[in-house]
Amino acid sequence: MPTDLPYAADAEVSLSYDEIEVLRLQYEKELAQSHITVQTKFNYAWGLVKSPVRENQVEGVRLLQEIYRTEPSRRRECLYYLALGYYKMGNFTEARSFNDLLLSREPTNLQAQSLASLIDKGVAREGYVGMALAGGVAAVGTLLIAGLIRRAARK
Repeated sequence: MPTDLPYAADAEVSLSYDEIEVLRLQYEKELAQSHITVQTKFNYAWGLVKSPVRENQVEGVRLLQEIYRTEPSRRRECLYYLALGYYKMGNFTEARSFNDLLLSREPTNLQAQSLASLIDKGVAREGYVGMALAGGVAAVGTLLIAGLIRRAARK
């Protein structure tokens, strides 16, 4: 799903398994030493969010939320990647919430502006799918009612 938005590349480009593995090994090494630096945790979370695997994205968002809660100085950079993670998982409400928070602090942030556009497109796409499903249900209901009416008319 290529985009013409130059700053939304993070939404379209995934890290390879090997790239994520390097980040995971560093994270686990520090975990084993009972001291994970904020930078290592952030790097690993960033890599997981950029993964094409949903379970990795979920874990990446969880780690970013921990950093957001415990490290006030890192909140700004967490906002964008939290929004991105939720966007990639299809949770457009949470994605918009974090992205809007970032835009309220940095209204000229081109990354956040382009992500907002992608979120809007995702919401619209989700709405079209919902309308199609509702239309399908209505059509099936109409056919069932028509069948019942015909059956009753024959008797």
